[in-house]
Amino acid sequence: MSKTAVRADAAVESDPVSPYLEMLALIERLHRLLLDVVKDEFERLQIVEVNPVQGLLLFNIGDRVLTAGELKTRGYYQGSNVSYNLKKLVTGGFVHHQRSKVDRRSVRVQLTAKGQGICTIVKALVDKHASELTGRLSPEELERVNGNLKRIERFWADSIRYTY
Repeated sequence: MSKTAVRADAAVESDPVSPYLEMLALIERLHRLLLDVVKDEFERLQIVEVNPVQGLLLFNIGDRVLTAGELKTRGYYQGSNVSYNLKKLVTGGFVHHQRSKVDRRSVRVQLTAKGQGICTIVKALVDKHASELTGRLSPEELERVNGNLKRIERFWADSIRYTY
């Protein structure tokens, strides 16, 4: 190993902020790119009634009957974001909603046939990309990425719960 490489490794070890900032930027870019991928698919298919965030919301609801709270606690969305987009999807006829008989404050949502159509499109896109990515990353490499991301998620969640 050259002296320059040794110095670069030492700099990374002594400066944990730079790799952390790079990771944060990557996470943000990946999320935006995912939305762009969905947007491009919708444009290709001339779907203009839903935006990429709403398309992913429909995909995440899938065949289940969920509350907005369940979507938030599963980590998919922030509170106002999910409420706003669900309201738009109900108005557009993609989601059916019904108040819970037990807790009138709770609203349960499920996809309509129109929502299922968008969900199917997003699922096909996800399946295609998962298959193509497998050619670039092995299942073991993907598991390592997922494991690292879960540890970061746990670290951030703990930092909120156990403010130090």
